[in-house]
Amino acid sequence: MSWGTELWDQFDNLEKHTQCGIDVLEKYIKFVKERTEIELSYAKQLRNLSKKYQPKKNSKEEEEYRYTSTRAFLATLNEMNDYAGQHEVISENMTSLITGELTRYVQELKQERKSHFHDGRKAQQHIETCWKQLEASKRRFERDCKEADRAQQYFEKMDADINVTKADVEKARQQAQLRHQMAEDSKAEYSSTLQKFNSEQHDHYYTHIPNIFQKIQEMEERRIVRIGESMKTFAEVDRQVIPIIGKCLDEITKAAESIDHKNDSQLVIEAFKSGFEPPGDIDFEDFTQPMKRTISESSLSNSRADGKSEPKFGGKSKGKLWPFIKKNKPPPPPPASASPSAVPNGPQSPKQQKEPLSHRFNEFMTSKPKIHCFRSLKRGLSLKLGAGPEDFSNLPPEQRRKKLQQKVDELNKDIQKEMDQRDALTKMKDVYIKNPQMGDAASVDHRLAELGQNIEKLRLEVQKFEGWLAEVEGRLPTRTEQARRQSGLYEAQNTSAVNSCAQDRESPDGSYTEEQSQETEMKVPATDFDDEFDDEEPLPTIGTCKALYTFEGQNEGTISVAEGEMLYVIEEDKGDGWTRIRRNEDEEGYVPTSYVEVYLDKNAKGAMTYI
Repeated sequence: MSWGTELWDQFDNLEKHTQCGIDVLEKYIKFVKERTEIELSYAKQLRNLSKKYQPKKNSKEEEEYRYTSTRAFLATLNEMNDYAGQHEVISENMTSLITGELTRYVQELKQERKSHFHDGRKAQQHIETCWKQLEASKRRFERDCKEADRAQQYFEKMDADINVTKADVEKARQQAQLRHQMAEDSKAEYSSTLQKFNSEQHDHYYTHIPNIFQKIQEMEERRIVRIGESMKTFAEVDRQVIPIIGKCLDEITKAAESIDHKNDSQLVIEAFKSGFEPPGDIDFEDFTQPMKRTISESSLSNSRADGKSEPKFGGKSKGKLWPFIKKNKPPPPPPASASPSAVPNGPQSPKQQKEPLSHRFNEFMTSKPKIHCFRSLKRGLSLKLGAGPEDFSNLPPEQRRKKLQQKVDELNKDIQKEMDQRDALTKMKDVYIKNPQMGDAASVDHRLAELGQNIEKLRLEVQKFEGWLAEVEGRLPTRTEQARRQSGLYEAQNTSAVNSCAQDRESPDGSYTEEQSQETEMKVPATDFDDEFDDEEPLPTIGTCKALYTFEGQNEGTISVAEGEMLYVIEEDKGDGWTRIRRNEDEEGYVPTSYVEVYLDKNAKGAMTYI
């Protein structure tokens, strides 16, 4: 099967067919190029998706990634990033192995095709020239034959005419002979040209054209084979990354199987356990028997009027307070003239006084429980470490123990680093002593002395924190129920609140009273005492306010607001730079006074209650 013998007369059709083959090849190259662009776009979208859901550094999200479920999600994001990388590999391999190679091959193919068809046209032109020469020789031979025949007829006519002279007859005879000779020469030339044309024609159709068409056939077959190989490469590029993609999917499955709900539940306990014991039963007090009661912290039957004489410090704050937790105001706000981006440097929040444990306690325990108490408990237990004392005494016992243990571990690591540096310098000094030409041994003495001092300081710090840790670990198991109930009042305070609180002591009947000296020092007008433990109803709104700037409430007791947001005011600024506001029944807190514009309802104070 050869195009040269089978398609000897289909030069034009072969030219069109080979051009269509090149067009198909270019179309396939364009298809692969668009596939690589799709792979790159898909990989980019996958990477952006993985990056979008990655936990942000130094954010609260990082705290959530200690659980197995969130770690599994993080592993999934990482594997999706690797998964995207494999699609980038597909794009790169297709570009280099298919698109680039085929583009170069198409250029070579076009040049080769052009050369072959140029040779074919040249052969056709040659055979056409030979044919024209043959036709010219033939026409000349035909013309000479006709001229010789006419000359012969004229000679015979002249020879037969008796009136013609002998000279004219001889002249006619010579002309006839000349024409006859010319006809013979034309005949010989025609014969020779014909033989030559037949030879050229034979070579053209049986040698030249078959050879040219055979080359064109081979060229076309190579093109077909090449596009087939490219299609195999197209599939192979995908197949090469399937094992790696499979590993990515296996890792995602492995991460999903690593999720342990029991472990996550235990982590929640370790993260939020306070170490307090639940409150015990409240003793029944018989009010039917008249009895003279004194104002003490153990009194569970003080009326609202009697409670007016109890001390109050820091203004009218109608907070929702759990009986064992005191709510702290946040750190001071920025000055009124500063922008929201300025560094806070405003007035300090007032120190918190010690609230009597059992004042109005009977009303609190007999009323319908509300979620406000638990919200206040949460706020009291989640004080920021940045505002707490060095010994973490502002934290609940269990959380304090964890923080102290963490601090001890960090200090031990620092000590180990310093000791490693000291050992390295000591070895260096020994080398310098043995080989003085390498360095001066005295040059490292100063650094060794500094390291020794640092190690000693760190060891003192470790001893200090280990003492606090031993105190916490030794105290927690031996606490009585009443002491645990009282512990929430002390261990949830910050440093300023602890210093301002009175010491409790146990009376013979088991109740708790304040020391008289501190009670005397904290005397304030008794008319406002009633507001501190009004846990039954939310504080009434005294007006509204509009946020002038966006405020991010990072500290305990604060609330975040957005610029232009309208909120309720439940407590005015008492000179400490903070205003207490409420967004809804479950969200209230302090914001800097300079961040809001307050509209007080002076005519109907307390009448506009939030619903």
